[in-house]
This record gives sequence, structure tokens and C-alpha cells, in this order.
Amino acid sequence: MRLTTKGRFAVTAMIDLAKNQHTGPVSLLGISARQDISIAYLEQLFSKLRRGALVKSVRGPGGGYLLARDANDITVKDIVYAVDEPLDVTRCHGYGNCAKGSITCITHDLWASLNERIVDYLASVSLASLSDAVQDEKASATQNIVFHKTE
Repeated sequence: MRLTTKGRFAVTAMIDLAKNQHTGPVSLLGISARQDISIAYLEQLFSKLRRGALVKSVRGPGGGYLLARDANDITVKDIVYAVDEPLDVTRCHGYGNCAKGSITCITHDLWASLNERIVDYLASVSLASLSDAVQDEKASATQNIVFHKTE
């Protein structure tokens, strides 16, 4: 399985949104500046995330995006699937026609099982847990900086 830039950026942008929406709608410009993702790319991603009912847009001055559901109810799987990211390590895309175009190859079941485990894992990771981990990481880094400055 290879997660492309689309999937990685979608997850990154959603973590940013979850972390910053407490003060109101989050602009794509803000996400772009913080995460170094182009506005044009974010527009494409958020269009898909909106269609996937993961975000909602707020128009007008001070507008932007908010999560459409609680961050605990959004998983990495939801995000990746919303942006049409394929999660498949089989050569046949699960159809079973991997060898010579019509029969199942001898490793098909291995790769199909790995697909299931990947999807199960991504379904077990909530956006809230990722956002909290980033907050904890930043707080820890800040404490370390302060600690080192006082020594």
C-alpha cells in the first residue's frame, strides 16, 4: 500500500482543523500557512471532505471550515476514503485476477489480509486522538525548551 500525498495532506489538514476550530471557522489560508500545503490543493481536498460529510463550510467574513462531526467520530479511514485514496496492496485490487489476468496469485490471500488489517487499524484511529497527540507533543516540546533555558 502506498498512501499518496492526497491522503497524507488530507489527514494533516484535518488535524490542523481539529486543533484550530475552537475559535471558529478555520480558513484554508491559515491551514496552508501552518502546514505548507497549497491553497489550490486544499480546495480540492476540502471539496471532497465536504462531500464526504466530514467538514462543513461557513461563508462570509470570518468564514472557513469546521468539522461536520465530533473529532472522536471521524477516523483516519474516513478521511482517506473521503479523498478517494485507494488502500489496497493487492496487484488485482481485490478482484482475484492477479495471475495471468484471470486467476488468483499464490500470495493473494496474504495481501488481502494485510489490506483488512490496514483498514481496521485506520478505522481505529480517531481524529481526536491525533489532534490530542499533536497538542501533547507541542506541550512537551515547550516544557523541554523552558526546562533547558532555566538550567
